[in-house]
Amino acid sequence: MKKPEPAFALIDCNSFYASCERVFRPDLLKTPIVVLSNNDGCVIARSADAKPFVKMAEPYFQIKDKLRQHGIVAFSSNYALYGDISDRVMSVIESLVPAVEVYSIDEAFADLTGMPQDLEALGRQIRAKVHRCTGIPVGVGIAGTKTLAKLANHAAKKWQAQLGGVLDLRDPRRRDRLLKITDVSDVWGIGKRMTSHLQGMGINKAWDLAAADPRLLRKKFSVVVEKTARELAGTPCLELDEPDPAKQEICCSRMFGRRLDTLPPIREAVVTYMMRASEKLRAQSSLCRKIRVSIRTGMFNPEEAKYANGVIVALPYPTDDVRLLTKAAVQGLGHVFREGFKYSKAEVLLLDLCQRGEYTDDLFAASQPAAAERVMGVLDAINERWGRGTLRTGSVPTAPDWGMRREMMSQSFTTRLDQLWTVSSG
Repeated sequence: MKKPEPAFALIDCNSFYASCERVFRPDLLKTPIVVLSNNDGCVIARSADAKPFVKMAEPYFQIKDKLRQHGIVAFSSNYALYGDISDRVMSVIESLVPAVEVYSIDEAFADLTGMPQDLEALGRQIRAKVHRCTGIPVGVGIAGTKTLAKLANHAAKKWQAQLGGVLDLRDPRRRDRLLKITDVSDVWGIGKRMTSHLQGMGINKAWDLAAADPRLLRKKFSVVVEKTARELAGTPCLELDEPDPAKQEICCSRMFGRRLDTLPPIREAVVTYMMRASEKLRAQSSLCRKIRVSIRTGMFNPEEAKYANGVIVALPYPTDDVRLLTKAAVQGLGHVFREGFKYSKAEVLLLDLCQRGEYTDDLFAASQPAAAERVMGVLDAINERWGRGTLRTGSVPTAPDWGMRREMMSQSFTTRLDQLWTVSSG
């Protein structure tokens, strides 16, 4: 029996952050939108109709007048909302295909090899169901390799009116036409520096890269560039990735919404960050042996005194107990805090992580009590059921005045009971 030809799809959300904001604001369906970074610093996302007027990474304070002039609405980043909607999008995709690799918050590869139905029709089914179930528009690119699927997705979104948001690139003639008009800089994994090197060799289009000698590319650059060229020529070199292994370090770090010069609010920030870091630790079923706590002032204002310091604190035994982790973090903070400085940022870093049953300790060494594991299990179960932060350590504030500036943040429509979407009858 003949082995089926490989087939991959890339499903990518259109202007994801802006699309998330529009899901619960249908009045903004035809209004250009930008989303800002932490502390409302700079532009990190734009709807398609905002792109002609606003560049990525433009500082918000410099473009306020321009946004007003063009009727562009700005939102503070609402990562809880974006993460929840991303989970919903991925769940819909997983219900329609046999294998999925979540590549980022707004895109996923799917392995369609051996599926009996018309794959272009399947792509339209995926697109329609994701939009119906989540309100998020997506583009679907289908091809015989992951690199070509990425290119097909790019084309499907670029010529959405003609293609309906779906492009099947498995036809060699269609593939070659697209390769000949695509700049090599638009190929997945080819950055600016690599583009200049390739152009120096006369490789200007994706077609040129596909036709280049892969062995020469490997010798001159790397195996990654060789695989990219082979994939563009139709030879699969990349499979769907397995789930990521457990992280070896977990970090939670935030800029303060304002400068802090006293210990109590910085302590509140550190214990808040530790609460989040410990959630990530337990989510991957890991234990922590050491933590690092660090704080720093702003580093770019010449009129402010500079200071940055951190300390590593060893734990008495591998643990995921937020109470013990918080105690160690507060202890470490006390060692590095110095009066007379205006602090802008704090960070907690969980180090020397291990999985349960994967470490050997001294027979008489202390270990995490079973009661602590049960308490953490209850803590996570309540927060999963009723929303993050429902149950927390007593030192974590509910509405800190040092939090990030997010003056234009939308409601947490899907993650907080008190902010659910409401529709008035009037």
